[in-house]
Amino acid sequence: MQKINLNALSFTGKSIKKLIFNAMLWLSLACTALLFSPVNFLASINLAEFSEQHANLIGLGLIIGAAYLLTQILNYFLDEAIGYLSDKRSVEVIEEKVKLLDPTERALLREFFLQGETILTLPEAEQAVKSLSKAGILEHLGNQKHYAIQGSTADFKISMRAREYLNRQVLRFPVGEPSAEEMKNLIKARPQFINSFVTPRKHAA
Repeated sequence: MQKINLNALSFTGKSIKKLIFNAMLWLSLACTALLFSPVNFLASINLAEFSEQHANLIGLGLIIGAAYLLTQILNYFLDEAIGYLSDKRSVEVIEEKVKLLDPTERALLREFFLQGETILTLPEAEQAVKSLSKAGILEHLGNQKHYAIQGSTADFKISMRAREYLNRQVLRFPVGEPSAEEMKNLIKARPQFINSFVTPRKHAA
């Protein structure tokens, strides 16, 4: 019920903003037409006298409407610029982190491919999990569960931005189909906490 109410409030907020925007747009257009249309045209539709008598109010309406529309346009471009810079910074952080992965972080990322899963349940308190999440390589999906001894866990996946940087070379996967010895070494290198939360599968990426 709470989720429905929040969605309803969000929809109502968007509707009000749209209504205000449309009202200001029409106000600006109407005031512009009354101020700058030829007198003969205004006289033909019986608005010449109205336009002359209320010129100050019409001008004020144009200023208010145009100022509102201008601020909305500036806000749009500002949001776009902030989003672009934020995305660029996120990619830079991921690139730097990929170059500096420690063995535990690399082994944890390999686990997604060894398991053949896009989502894994991981302990939130583990340093490797926290570090990869902070860098934007792991994405927190929620579904938290709390345990008295092990602490809390949650679902994680590799973020879309990070996927293009995680190839076999970065994750130290053997070229081609791994041999029995290579597979044994990969399993041996798994983080110790993995066995408590996921069940290993018998294939590699």
